[in-house]
Amino acid sequence: MVWRGPRSGTVRPMVGRFAEREAIGQLLDAAREGLSGVLVLAGEAGIGKTRLLEHAAAQAAGARLTWLVGVEAEQLLGYGALHRLLRPHLNRIDRLPARQQDSLNAAFGLADTSYSDRYLVGLATLALLSAAASELPILCLIDDVHWLDRESAETLAFVARRLHADSLGLIFSTRNDLGDQGLFDALPSLRVGGLPATDARELLSLAVDGHLDTAVADRIVAGTGGNPLALIELAAHLGAEQLAGVAPMPDPLPVSRLLEEYFRQSVAALPSDTRMLLLLMAAAPTDDMAVVWHAAGVLGLAAKSAAAAVEAGVLDHGAGPGFRHPLIRSSVYAAASGHDRRRIHAALEAASDPARVPDRRAWHRAQATLGPDDAAAADLDTASNCARARGGYSAQALFLSKAAELTIEPAKRAERYLAAAQAHLTSGDRAAVLPLLDLAVPALQQPSARARALRIRASAELFNAGNNDRVPAMMLDAVAELADADPRMTWELLYEAVHAAVVARDPMHRTTLADVAKVAVATPHRPDAPAWSPDQLVKGLALRTAHGYESSVATVQEALAKLRGSAELHDMASPLSIIVGLAADDVWDIEACVEIVGRLAAADRSQGALYGLSLSLSVLAYTEIWNGRLTAAEALFAEAQDYATAIGLTTQGDLNRALLYAWMGRESDVHAAVAMMDVVSTTCGLGMLRQLALHALCILDLGMGRYDEALRHALPTYEEDVPSQGNLVLPLLVEAAVRAGDRHTAALALKRLEDRAQLAGTPWALGLLARCRALVDDTALAENWYRESIDLLAAVPLAAEHARSSLLFGEWLRRRKRRSEARTHLRAAYESFSAWGASLFAERARIELLATGETARRRVPETRFDLTSQERQVALLAASGLTNAEIASRLFITTSTVEFHLNKVFRKLGITSRRQIAAALGRPGFDDGPSPPD
Repeated sequence: MVWRGPRSGTVRPMVGRFAEREAIGQLLDAAREGLSGVLVLAGEAGIGKTRLLEHAAAQAAGARLTWLVGVEAEQLLGYGALHRLLRPHLNRIDRLPARQQDSLNAAFGLADTSYSDRYLVGLATLALLSAAASELPILCLIDDVHWLDRESAETLAFVARRLHADSLGLIFSTRNDLGDQGLFDALPSLRVGGLPATDARELLSLAVDGHLDTAVADRIVAGTGGNPLALIELAAHLGAEQLAGVAPMPDPLPVSRLLEEYFRQSVAALPSDTRMLLLLMAAAPTDDMAVVWHAAGVLGLAAKSAAAAVEAGVLDHGAGPGFRHPLIRSSVYAAASGHDRRRIHAALEAASDPARVPDRRAWHRAQATLGPDDAAAADLDTASNCARARGGYSAQALFLSKAAELTIEPAKRAERYLAAAQAHLTSGDRAAVLPLLDLAVPALQQPSARARALRIRASAELFNAGNNDRVPAMMLDAVAELADADPRMTWELLYEAVHAAVVARDPMHRTTLADVAKVAVATPHRPDAPAWSPDQLVKGLALRTAHGYESSVATVQEALAKLRGSAELHDMASPLSIIVGLAADDVWDIEACVEIVGRLAAADRSQGALYGLSLSLSVLAYTEIWNGRLTAAEALFAEAQDYATAIGLTTQGDLNRALLYAWMGRESDVHAAVAMMDVVSTTCGLGMLRQLALHALCILDLGMGRYDEALRHALPTYEEDVPSQGNLVLPLLVEAAVRAGDRHTAALALKRLEDRAQLAGTPWALGLLARCRALVDDTALAENWYRESIDLLAAVPLAAEHARSSLLFGEWLRRRKRRSEARTHLRAAYESFSAWGASLFAERARIELLATGETARRRVPETRFDLTSQERQVALLAASGLTNAEIASRLFITTSTVEFHLNKVFRKLGITSRRQIAAALGRPGFDDGPSPPD
């Protein structure tokens, strides 16, 4: 990776590219106005991406300019590019939160601290750049981003997704055919194509000193597709007579191989010492020219050998010097013989300080080695540990893969391939995992190693193809491989298997939910399991599937109680919040869910564990729906989606919001979300989405009084009877069946609810049971059941269920001509539903009120007070007394972004100070909002 300004030498005028120039101009204007801008320029080699960056640099008056270039030879240096980018700002590092300081110091090898966390590094980078940009706008130009080390690329992509109002511009250039483009998918981008014919002819005429025949120009333009570098290099490659149309040109034009072949020929014509020096430069990191010249001395090469390359246009002028184009570097290295490559790597090994850059030295030693060499492999193994300590998992994987190649003993070689596969998985490069596992597995001797291989393969399958329904069988294979040799690992595997199985649901690949449950039930407890271990929770869910609800309740409740009482909670590879949410729902214990998942969210937030945090917030959003806080639920869903997007996950926000939309009466949004859920459920093996979709449709139908449809949507979940949804559907099914006239189905559902609710014994369970008994009974005895339901549900944070019981009781009283009493309950239900924005249930209550003789106006939300989800989050946190810095830390944004959102909140709410926010948010259409865990 190079730190540089525009290329030395003559820079031709910019031709065309008006759309690209306009986009760059808008980005620069935004940065100067205190906002942020991001742009990804993608195109083939030679298409003019670097020229556009040079244009941006020339237009960046009044901004601090930073220019980085990715170099293929430096990809093994985890966080190397990021270190260079942040070096001018590291004097601010002591102002960061302690965990961010530690992670950044570990990533850069600046301190002996614990392992670095990639998202904490990202947050630290965001904070440092934002702080610097608050003094002077910053424009970062990152050329050839596909050659950056993966960790730096991931961090910069993360930062780009979190920018909003930070006086900071980021422009990336990348080739379409190289690198992990998925890192930048969610960012604004422009595909840079060939120049239009008119612009291409103009550029060609500028590149030709003599006469250019019109027909020849047209043929060159057509043959190159308007690729600027190809136009210029072809003009230099052809003779004056060919360009003038006097002599024939090659037919066809050698465009497909022209650039690299032309560069290769240019290098081949140079003296041998110059070629060897170029090969040395191609293989060496570009940030330490002292090492290059030292290695050149080892090879007997003089600095003057570079002069011929500069004269030939292969190297730029300058103190460096550097290759004129990245294709020259790759051409030089690709054209070299194996013997010459080993010579220059041996020289670089000799020139590298083992105390300062032991990892580079080990890499060069390995590249200089012909055949197996255990000593070189051991050096690489040691270097891999250093890379891992910095959080450089891609570098760790490269070191371990090469170490495995050099290892003589088959079993040890296999272990290193396995470790490399794990490192690739951790780094996010999942495509590289399976080939390494194929190399490792045949020689793995220990059951634990074979089980690890199966676990890694399952994770890679999941992330590569989204085949969640394939994971449970692979985890069971790993459990069988262990044969109880490692109880801790066995239960970790069972956790993954059960987690995947309850999310996938039947049908699954090579197994069933019942099969997974049987294995978990038959596996003995491990006596040394810590209090926060999910083992007992897994056992409880397995008992539910294998032996029925009655056998599971006590185990699940005891497990939840242990988690609530544990002094610490630790998340798992597959975050614990999903399992906790399912288990708590299954025993109707919303308070346990809120407390445990809230603590998990707080821990994830403090550690910068954004994946786990996004899932925890989604689970908490569902609890807010049950509590009637729909605005709060929407804010949590939005925050969860924001974090998922920040870490590069492809998210479909409406997948989680179907139930929320149903409560809000947004019918078209519900059906759109359900259609998406159906597709994702099928393609990704996420059968749980089917039940969530049916639940949302059932709520929508009940709100609209479509009881036959509600019954149809409730029955499949009732019949499948899986944890959580199998119980949550029971009160919906009873209500739908009673109103649809299907007394038999209502009685069956009530019987199941009676059996289970009395075992669970929670206010939620017993409150629902009392309501459903009232619905089915419909005699004078129903009144007592309704009153019991209302009293029980008032004791827990389940305002939505409480209001539904009030609505149903009011309807019952109205039908018995007890209008005055009915109004009390109907009015309470109407006021609650209206305040929350639960429009369909509010309308049901309003119509019933009208039937009692009371007038109730429809409430229309005051849209002029509408806030975006992030504006609402910032406003609520400011109203709670948090400072801007505390809000920024909580939401993983910058203080300038907090200020930006608060200014918009003040304008929209018509207020002038933070003290007025709470009162303003008390207007109709707002609820209390979310209370994110500290």
